[in-house]
Amino acid sequence: MEAIVRAAQAEQWPAKIAAVISNRADASGLEFAAQRGIPTAVIPSRDYPTREQFDSALREKIDTFAPDLVVLAGFMRILTAPFVEHYQGRMLNIHPSLLPSFPGLATHRQALAAGVKLHGATVHFVTPDLDHGPIVAQAAVPVQEEDSEEALAERVLEQEHVIYPRAVHWFIDGRLRLDGHRVRLATAS
Repeated sequence: MEAIVRAAQAEQWPAKIAAVISNRADASGLEFAAQRGIPTAVIPSRDYPTREQFDSALREKIDTFAPDLVVLAGFMRILTAPFVEHYQGRMLNIHPSLLPSFPGLATHRQALAAGVKLHGATVHFVTPDLDHGPIVAQAAVPVQEEDSEEALAERVLEQEHVIYPRAVHWFIDGRLRLDGHRVRLATAS
């Protein structure tokens, strides 16, 4: 989230970041956003007995800001199908693997255990199928023989900070087009 905010401000994107919303009051991104004049909100997931009730409250709060795009950044919850469908074609996520490989959690551990030579990150449109949405962008990093999960994660995170702002900017510029389960990137005008 911070990389996206910084890129938007530095590159003077023709867009405004409407809000930063978290399900955790202690999320560091809330303070970062508030310091930059970006509205913030907290919808504590523990206050809702079901995922559906939480997602409904979250959707209601998001919709008060009327965003053109919902960007998941560090949001570690599985969202219900009705929530995802409400934002279909306008919700992005980043995942720390080269999807479709290693969906879910512990991706760096999975990559090391599988002995892959390349690992990385994927920006994708969110669909009800966890970590299986249409791919917008990917960045690969070599897996080194001596890699630990932490070392690999650090190199992947560096790439996440490059490709996620880029993908969001492409969306803002109207360069992304969904074609079935594929994303087409229009050339810059």
